[in-house]
Amino acid sequence: MISDAIENMDFWEMLLRTTFAFIILMILARLMGKKQISQLTFFHYVTGITIGSIAAEISAQSETPFLNGAVAMIWWAILTVLVNLLTVKSKKARILFDDQPTIIIHRGKISEQGMKKARLTLNDLNMMLREQSIFTVTDVNYAILETNGQLSVMKKAAQEAATRKDVKAPGNEPKYIPTEIISDGKLIKENLTELKLTEEWVYEQLKKNGVGKLEQVYYAEILADGHLHIDLRTEKK
Repeated sequence: MISDAIENMDFWEMLLRTTFAFIILMILARLMGKKQISQLTFFHYVTGITIGSIAAEISAQSETPFLNGAVAMIWWAILTVLVNLLTVKSKKARILFDDQPTIIIHRGKISEQGMKKARLTLNDLNMMLREQSIFTVTDVNYAILETNGQLSVMKKAAQEAATRKDVKAPGNEPKYIPTEIISDGKLIKENLTELKLTEEWVYEQLKKNGVGKLEQVYYAEILADGHLHIDLRTEKK
């Protein structure tokens, strides 16, 4: 009788702990936002696993004090939110926590430096290309390894589906890879240098589009044909 009572108590305690852990986890998921749920970067991937592990621990292990586990889970979520806010405000912090995309193929040529930086083998690269139905590197103009580990690919113009090649139109290669050059009202000078563009050119393009100040621009990128796409602020900074 006593053992049955203990087993029943453990059963109901487990249900209660699981219910409260579930509620806390759902609240924290909403608090941390869609970026965490989508696990855009390795940092968010690790954070998601850790918080899930803590929730599982306090749900299934009666030896673990529930309050201690709940505090650990909440504090981990708060730290994640603080890091997210920091990465929004600071580019250096964004690079520190999220890293940067790495160019693996540049104008049809595999970048040995990019492969070493990403610690990829040629077998890894070929597998990632095949996952996108690309079976030869010669079909690729640019390939970029994103911070979430996914490979983004821009095919050569002649290999785009059912367009220029099918109608025997000239397959002109893009002049630039679409690249961000203004973020939150600030020039990204390293991207300008990479594209061999000058700040004067940017200001001239802004002037042509009726933009008087750099601070008016929320986002701008150079398009493949060399034109500048500008997204102006809708709210005052």
